[in-house]
Amino acid sequence: MYRIKVIYNPQANHGMITRVVDGLRAKSRTLGEAVWSKTEFRGQAVSLARQAAADGYQRIVAIGGDGTLHEIVNGLMQVPAQHRPQLGIVPLGSGNDFVIGVGVTANPAQALQHAFDNTAVRVIDIGTVRINGGEVQYWCNALGIGFDAAVNLQSRRIKWLRGQAMYFVAAVRTIIANYDAPQLTMESNGRSHQQRVQMLTIGNGTREGGGFITTPEARVDDGLLDYAMFQPMSRAMMLRLIPEVMRGTHGRFRQVRMGRVKSLSLRSDRPLLIHADGEVLADHEDNVRSVEVGIVPATLTLIS
Repeated sequence: MYRIKVIYNPQANHGMITRVVDGLRAKSRTLGEAVWSKTEFRGQAVSLARQAAADGYQRIVAIGGDGTLHEIVNGLMQVPAQHRPQLGIVPLGSGNDFVIGVGVTANPAQALQHAFDNTAVRVIDIGTVRINGGEVQYWCNALGIGFDAAVNLQSRRIKWLRGQAMYFVAAVRTIIANYDAPQLTMESNGRSHQQRVQMLTIGNGTREGGGFITTPEARVDDGLLDYAMFQPMSRAMMLRLIPEVMRGTHGRFRQVRMGRVKSLSLRSDRPLLIHADGEVLADHEDNVRSVEVGIVPATLTLIS
């Protein structure tokens, strides 16, 4: 029997998960022993996950959204690989993009039982990012620079919608604001080039924003990162591309470039907006102009 630590975020999905968590906690008593910890402030799940590994827990079950998962992954990646617990996920966020992308059930009760009982696992890759030469941070699903990071910030102002509808409205609002396109110098695979970029999404998973399939060919266990790069375009064309991104068919347009990399270095002529797994890593005030993105292959064990 595994020693299980459950880490849950009561603020996930705008704090609308309390009743569901109470039911899951009651259900867990029929599944086996587990110690539950809730987060009380942003970033706490990082230290809770790291401490759980130090305390000898063999499985960590993340209950919340992509942001909760992002923090727990950052905690686990600070643990030596041989002592790193397995990760189970119970999705209760507004987007749950990573879970859906990797095929874990979106039903919370089923996901909890799965996380407690299942012995089937898969080993997945984890993305890395270093901002302005600082410390390495980790991400599991998607990292966005530019427009989609602006959409993420806009979505936080919308309290009356959930999931894809919330991100759709946020995207339209951001288009109306005519988000800027910085000049980027990009280096990858020994090559360098410059280009103005409206949006650059780098995916370990396939989707973000509650169902926008930005990197449809991405795989979490292929040792590579997929990217979708959008050049500057008119508001009309941006609106035209929204349903295409929702279907994952945007790669057929000349304004979009798709590809795969193991690492990517960026320098910008102006401050960048950046999100990872829906968590804001850089706002304009942070004056981020240098970004290094990479991948750690086959490093985290996911209960599948």
